[in-house]
This record gives sequence, C-alpha cells and structure tokens, in this order.
Amino acid sequence: MKQIFRSSLLALCAGVLCSVALAKLPAPTPEAAEKAAEAAAKAAWSGKVDNYKLCQAQDRVAAHYRKTAKDAKPAAASAPCADPGPFAYTPPAAKPIEAAGAHSPPGTASSPPSTTTPAASAPKS
Repeated sequence: MKQIFRSSLLALCAGVLCSVALAKLPAPTPEAAEKAAEAAAKAAWSGKVDNYKLCQAQDRVAAHYRKTAKDAKPAAASAPCADPGPFAYTPPAAKPIEAAGAHSPPGTASSPPSTTTPAASAPKS
C-alpha cells in the first residue's frame, strides 16, 4: 500500500513540476528585447573572434610542422584568417509610424451598395 502511495505521490509531483515548466512567460519589454539583441550580436562576434584565434593557432601548428618534419609537403593554398575587428553594435533603426502599419484598418461596409442591380449583371467598364 505504501508503495502505491509513494508512486502516485511521485507522479503527482512530476505533473506539477511539468505544468510549472510549461507556464507562459510575459512578453519582454522593448528595453529587454533590445538588450537581448545586443547580447546576441556580441555572442556572434565572440564566436567570430574564437574562430579567428583558432585559425591562427592552426596556422602556427602547420608552420611548425612544415619546419620540423623532413617529408612535409608545401602548404596548400587556403583562405587567410579573417580578423572580425572590434565589437560594434548598431541597433536597428525604428520604423516610422506610417511604415509600421499603425494606421487603422479600412472601414467595413456599413450600408448596402447604392444600386439594386447585382454586380454580375452590372455593365463592365
């Protein structure tokens, strides 16, 4: 009996934890979204710097191997290491209100058409 109680209690706790994990978070504020965009840009730049340093280290190792090995072949042509430069973040420009779609939608028809003839039988222009 204790075993069934323990397993059902464990299942209940797991269900509560899963429902808490799936809770919906509020939308981020514009400042938080801007800060997250800057952090993402900095992370991307950091990855480029890491790749640049790795490329330089590989070039040093290959040069040392070619210098010390007796049967080393000459280096194959490869792209030089690309320096990403210093970190610079420019936030995206805000759209003007006209381009952001802030205008109200077109009005819906609140009255019937001014003619009583159906559109199918109306003369085509």
